[in-house]
Amino acid sequence: MTTATELIRPYQHYVYAYPHKTAYRPLPGRPRLADLWAGESRQALSLYAHIPFCEVRCGFCNLFTRVGAPEGLTGRYLDALERQAIAVREALGDNEPVRFANAAFGGGTPTFLEADELTRLCDIAERRMGADLRAVPLSVEASPATATADRLAVLAERGATRLSLGVQSFVEAEARAAVRPQRRADVEAALARVREAGIPVLNIDLIYGIDGQTAASWRLSLDAALAWRPEEIYLYPLYVRPLTGLGRHTDPHTADLAWDEQRLRRYREGRDHLLAHGYEQLSMRMFRRVDAPPQGPDDYACQTDGMIGLGCGARSYTATLHYSFDYAVAMREIRGIIDAYTATEDFSRALHGRAVDEDEARRRHLLQSLLQAGGFDEADYRRRFGAAPADDFPVELATLADRGWLAPPAAGRLRLSPEGLAHSDAVGPLFFSPAVRAAMAAHEPR
Repeated sequence: MTTATELIRPYQHYVYAYPHKTAYRPLPGRPRLADLWAGESRQALSLYAHIPFCEVRCGFCNLFTRVGAPEGLTGRYLDALERQAIAVREALGDNEPVRFANAAFGGGTPTFLEADELTRLCDIAERRMGADLRAVPLSVEASPATATADRLAVLAERGATRLSLGVQSFVEAEARAAVRPQRRADVEAALARVREAGIPVLNIDLIYGIDGQTAASWRLSLDAALAWRPEEIYLYPLYVRPLTGLGRHTDPHTADLAWDEQRLRRYREGRDHLLAHGYEQLSMRMFRRVDAPPQGPDDYACQTDGMIGLGCGARSYTATLHYSFDYAVAMREIRGIIDAYTATEDFSRALHGRAVDEDEARRRHLLQSLLQAGGFDEADYRRRFGAAPADDFPVELATLADRGWLAPPAAGRLRLSPEGLAHSDAVGPLFFSPAVRAAMAAHEPR
């Protein structure tokens, strides 16, 4: 249970998945994938391929990625990813058809790969896993430096429906402060290439809370992004985490209330500016142009459907176990994990993960639903779990209500208020189980 004092701090954890990967541990007995997936539905899976390479590591980044790649490493990595894909597809078996509802290439920076390597990555997804990339939403992450015409042409031809460009700031001084040196002219040129490639959805990532950022400079980045009429814009608060470029020079535990207030001001300014320019808010971070094409099938639910992750930084989800490979932030540790992955021949077993029991499943469902602007239907929750959300989480929901972070009940939906959305990174941790909280606290960053 989070204390009242802790809840005041708006930036505690970005809950993009639950349980958090720092709660994973080596799995006893290294269970066989075939056993883990026995009895699991294969009708609406997600496919995620992780490419752990970047041309530069941003100062705020704690993702599993390394800078650059020695000669031949990307090829060896794709060799291993193909071996893993073959093993996973074999574990899924042939008793039930396998259907992928969506796919994504992330990282790292997938477009760090050369054009012919991106072609091979698509071939692995299609020929080894059976994913029809041209028939499902396919999202790909890119950086301005790697969004080259030849790479974008491959992605467009193979069915990419969404390209997410990590811009972070159009102000060069802010980019340097975030340890992401880039020229605005180069960013604009990359955006032009994305539009020329004809990928239907362009997403631009922006960050607020950078040292030296002001209301005026934040508005400049927002307007520079809006000039491209991107279908989506994500607004991320800056976090300073251990072992990152910024974290090596700052104690993340000393972030003061003044910085919290500054980030909240920038968030509200950004939110209001986007809402006034024809965007709708889907979560604390995600804004979509109201006339943008929809992304994602109607029958896919991230709270219940499974995930197949390929690559050494990818997670896979079954109903009762989330699993992956080892995790690190420090560059030396990451290089060692990547080297071990590329040397692996047998991918038939799960190595690291965390069991998801009934209690954790309830928490995950609520988190994945409540942190969306539309909230969720309480009757759907009751049908799945046999109880109302207020029965399972009376203290937590009462705390949100007391703080004005819940919207008034409407049509049986449980939703956050606008101020609740603004505090999503404090709302999420409130629902972490004691066991997950303890495992995260015991994790030693490396």
